[in-house]
Amino acid sequence: MLVSTVGRVNRQSPSARRAHCRFLASTILVVVPGVALAQAEPAAAPTGTSATPSLPNTTTAPPTAAPNGVADIVVTATRSSESLSKVAASVTAISGDAIGAGGIKDIGSLSSAVPNLSVGDQFGVNRTFIRGIGLTSIDLGADGAVAFLQDGAIIARPAAQLAGFYDIDRVEVLRGPQGTLYGRGATAGAINLITKRPTEELSGYANASYGNYNAVTLEGGVGGPIVGDKIMVRVSGKYDRRDGYGKNLFTGNDVDNRNAYAIRASVLVKPFEDFEILVSGEHFHEHDNDYAFHYFGPTIAPDNPLGAVFGGNTLISYSAKQGVAPNFRKIYSDQDALNRRNGNSVTATIDWRPDNWDVKSITSYHDFSRFNRDDLDVTNVQAFGQNNYTEKSKTVSQEFLGTYKTARFDALFGATYFHEQLFGEVRVPLTNLGVLLGLPANALNDQFYLQSGTVDIDAYGIYGQGSYLVTDELKITAGARYSYEKRTGVGSFQFLNFVPTDKSKGWGAVTPTVQASYQLTDQTLLYASVTRGFKSGVINVGSENAVINPEYAWGYEAGVKSSAFDNRLAGSLAAFYIDYSNLQVGFVGADSVVTTVNAASARNYGLELELRARPTQGLSLELFATYLDARYTNFTTGDYRQGFALVNLKGNRLSNAPEFTVRGGANYDIPLGDAGKINIRGDVNWQDRVYFTEFNNADATQAPYATVNAGVRYTTASGRWSLDLWGRNLTDHFIITNNIVSAPLYSSVRVGSLAPPRTYGVTASVNF
Repeated sequence: MLVSTVGRVNRQSPSARRAHCRFLASTILVVVPGVALAQAEPAAAPTGTSATPSLPNTTTAPPTAAPNGVADIVVTATRSSESLSKVAASVTAISGDAIGAGGIKDIGSLSSAVPNLSVGDQFGVNRTFIRGIGLTSIDLGADGAVAFLQDGAIIARPAAQLAGFYDIDRVEVLRGPQGTLYGRGATAGAINLITKRPTEELSGYANASYGNYNAVTLEGGVGGPIVGDKIMVRVSGKYDRRDGYGKNLFTGNDVDNRNAYAIRASVLVKPFEDFEILVSGEHFHEHDNDYAFHYFGPTIAPDNPLGAVFGGNTLISYSAKQGVAPNFRKIYSDQDALNRRNGNSVTATIDWRPDNWDVKSITSYHDFSRFNRDDLDVTNVQAFGQNNYTEKSKTVSQEFLGTYKTARFDALFGATYFHEQLFGEVRVPLTNLGVLLGLPANALNDQFYLQSGTVDIDAYGIYGQGSYLVTDELKITAGARYSYEKRTGVGSFQFLNFVPTDKSKGWGAVTPTVQASYQLTDQTLLYASVTRGFKSGVINVGSENAVINPEYAWGYEAGVKSSAFDNRLAGSLAAFYIDYSNLQVGFVGADSVVTTVNAASARNYGLELELRARPTQGLSLELFATYLDARYTNFTTGDYRQGFALVNLKGNRLSNAPEFTVRGGANYDIPLGDAGKINIRGDVNWQDRVYFTEFNNADATQAPYATVNAGVRYTTASGRWSLDLWGRNLTDHFIITNNIVSAPLYSSVRVGSLAPPRTYGVTASVNF
């Protein structure tokens, strides 16, 4: 149908063709309910007012459209600067204006801004899923399926990706396999944080926020010239502190509080017009009781079997004795949740742009360490449940990237090297385990469940991609990457016996991309692509687990991006099908040991619709809606509910893969003349049911829910000062973001993490 429509358009007169294409674009984009989209040219903005700011979580300037239309933005997600509306891929860009205390404050908040993105954490580890694929393993050394970068340099450890966002220019999210452009670890997609650069003129900002839970956030940045336009600097930082969202009712200490700070400094040197060097260094630190294990109840056994043996209680049994319903934001444990993190990084980017070339070198160093403690037995007695988790990582990465552009031909090529030294340890004292084995209670008190060791990773890649403009409308793109990765693990596993776990293996893969895009009109782009993704094999630290082989994905996508009514309505529609093989799936086995296997294959398909509109002066609207069918096509594993008997899970939905999601937002400016303006904004986010295990069981799921966010901001006429009242999750929904079923040793109880409760506050800002 689409092909025949295009054919008729091409045979019509120019005026008829323009009218037909406008109708086609508006038909594809649907209509925002309840909004009359006038086609007349809008009146100029009154003196003293500015264009409507973008919605929270919405793409923003620099605008390339009509002054009162939907703003476009230049992104670098495809490794080349390009307007978002012209990128032939599923990309969402979020401006720095949307990042802050009342908006997107961390990676977890991204799920409300990006279609088919789900974010949760487990034990302080980032678990990001795109289109139903992400990090399922909870073992030491596991890698995610979403490549995570800052200023083009990879942040390898999922736990290190949870550091707060600050002084960000924009965030770009690519959905679907990205094997050619991003290589290893991008079978689901890629997220790139782009920080603000030093400027040629003195400029800066400062924000101070205060909210419920005694939350205090201070953030600021300042930069400018040191030697004219030749040497510029920028310094920024963030301090973030709040009381806990809950309490440990046994110790009286906070649960899920926060106490963190970060600082970044960058220097930009431009000795020549076409040559620059940008060096940035960053440090962050956290010391709090965040990332607690929340107990959600029993599974295969009645509540509190361990507590009954040792005379203790769980949150549920304790609450029952108090005659109250359990509040699962709280815990009842002899162990407080401990969170200690430190990170340092240096990134140097050299950019040379002679004639039609742009040649870059990105060199980066990261070191990261953390210690987390939680209680596996979820009781107020010491029942061999004190889980001590240590992780230390040092990485060095180097990428050389070159692009060449002419009027009809673009070429991109590059080479990458990545090295990581990873140390990890899981240490669980076997205090009182003797009771369960018919021994004296203290017989094993000096012994441990202990995973300990190192993994060295060396990864290489070389890639190339070319685009040719066959006609003024049709572009063909083809490329491929060769990746090779070797991992060497040295360590041991100890649990009533001692097992060395030394092993080594390497893998290579070719990941091609073929893409066609057709510029139907200046406002409408059609595209289709085929891409292969590759996620490296894994050697878990100090694990008896066999070497886990790579997972692969073939992604097929077709889409349209268009605008209508003088760019007052703009949006995109994408359809995709992804075939995954050798999926890396993690679980706790019958022996109470974490295991990861290559047992699964899956196929995911769906639709993603994004719409943005500016129907009248000062009013902006946003809508996205997604459909996702993500299911296993082959997976046989042991079911903890059936004594770990093997079951076939073909047809079950993947974890963290809601069938439907919908988001709607509105943003309205009220001009006050010389007094400035008031901005009113709000959004509603609805997510369908998700399952947290491959069994799709009712005791490990999050039911459908909707969250409501809103804010009112006053800005002076100069734009320098503002005062913002904001609130998130205003209906105070209790939302489980991740849930695992623990070891049989602890009666397979359900533990996990939670989204923040209702939060609200005020932010005062100054820009200069």
